[in-house]
Order: sequence, then structure tokens, then C-alpha cells
Amino acid sequence: MDIKSIGVIGAGQMGNGIAHVMALAGYDVMLNDISQDSLNNAVALIGKNLERQVSRDKITAEAKADALARIKTTLQLPELGQTDLIIEAATERETVKAAIFEDLLPHLKPTTILTSNTSSISITRLASRTDRPEKFMGFHFMNPVPVMQLVELIRGIATDEETFAACHKVVANLGKTAASAEDFPAFIVNRILMPMINEAVYTLYEGVGNVESIDRSMRLGANHPMGPLELADFIGLDTCLAIMNVLHDGLADTKYRPCPLLTKYVEAGWLGRKTQRGFYDYRGETPVPTR
Repeated sequence: MDIKSIGVIGAGQMGNGIAHVMALAGYDVMLNDISQDSLNNAVALIGKNLERQVSRDKITAEAKADALARIKTTLQLPELGQTDLIIEAATERETVKAAIFEDLLPHLKPTTILTSNTSSISITRLASRTDRPEKFMGFHFMNPVPVMQLVELIRGIATDEETFAACHKVVANLGKTAASAEDFPAFIVNRILMPMINEAVYTLYEGVGNVESIDRSMRLGANHPMGPLELADFIGLDTCLAIMNVLHDGLADTKYRPCPLLTKYVEAGWLGRKTQRGFYDYRGETPVPTR
């Protein structure tokens, strides 16, 4: 099918990035959230990020204006029902995602493709909660969406070839690269990345090194652009914990057991950059390690 309109559910870090790249690529975007403030903040951030691209000669001022004009916002989930492709980018909790799809189903066109930006949850299981498992798949963008080139495409057991081909074409139109992943816990990127972050937290927990020395070691010793604890703060410690729990539960292997220190930080509400405290404290001019 020819996809022209995109519905995006969730105006947070991932949702606003997805809306940004879709609108810039020429798609009409309907961005949904349960909070008007979140929608307003998302549109303002998209405008700011587009302006940054203009200042760096990545796009023209006209392209920025056209992209912003293509983005509409709504608090009403049913309004997304007439779009050609819907990308759910809500919180990484399966019960929330399943409830969203169930609420959306009565309002969908027969041809609408449903996808989830989940970074770890079973696509087959999510698809089974809908009336169109053959038109359901994983559409996993990397963060930050406007910058990162990879998109993981994950087929559930029932996903048909037409749906996969349509989503693959959208990725190509964005100028990004698709990687096809099987529907196993955390797929490819997070199956590899999250255990590394969890091991870095264990290294901190066991006193092998402090926050600064662990991050410096991986930046300078492994040539990583960002240390694993800094990266965890950027992703969100609640998201990291949720993915580790999916891996631990889904694969039943103790090597995926979340570090108790990661759990403690999440219980404290120290989730990283989005709450101004995580493995670093971001409330001052310069981030300061918290351990």
C-alpha cells in the first residue's frame, strides 16, 4: 500500500523524534498524547531541532516550515484511525501498549498498519491483542531519532510480506537503514547493548570503579562516544530496567538479572536526564557523578 499519513502515539522523547523525521520526509503526521502540555512541548522541540538542522545547512528554512505544517496534534486517540500507518511510542509497559491498541481498534481503516516502537516487548504478543496481526510489526527507532540511522523492523509470527515491504519503504524514504530482527526479547540492538549497561552498573555496585572511571574507561579504552552509565542516563534508567526485566523473564537466564543498584535508582525516581538525576546529577551547569 502507498503510505501517505502517519499516526504517532506518544509525544515524548521518541514520539516527537519520529514525528520530526516523518514530517521532514513528506508524510502528514498526526501526533497524539494524553497531555496537551506534552504535545505543545513536543512541537516546540521539533521546531527547535529543525532550526538546528537549518543552521547547520542540513535542510532549508522552507523544508522546516513545510515539515511543521504537516504536523497536527490531538488528544483524541480515535482521530489517528484514518491514518495509513500508526507507530505507538508510549511508555515501555506492555499493559499500557495493549490498552492503547484495544482502544484504537474500533476506529481503524481496514488497511491501516499498526506498529510499535517497543525496544524489547514481544511483537507477536502485542499483535495478538489486535484484529490485524498480519498488519502488525515492530518499528523500532534509535534515540535520538533525527540523528540515528538505524531502524529495527521486527516481524511477528503473523506479519505478512506486504506489511513488512510497506514499512521497509518508509524507512528508505526517511533516508535511514533498516535491519530485520527476529521477534525475540530486546531484538538485536538492546539484546547486546542493555547487558553491557547492566554490567557497567554491576561494576559500579561492586566497587570496581566509580561512575567517572567506568565511563572514562569505556570512552577511551573502547572508543565509545559515550560511557555506559552516561548512556543509561540518556536512555532513561526506567527504560533500561524494563528491558532487562524483559530479557530476564523472556530468556530465563541469570546473566540478564538486573543489577540491584539499577533497581534502587529507579525506585528513588532517579531516572537520568529526564528527572535531572541518575548516575549523574544534571541540576548544575556541569553533570556531577552521584556515586
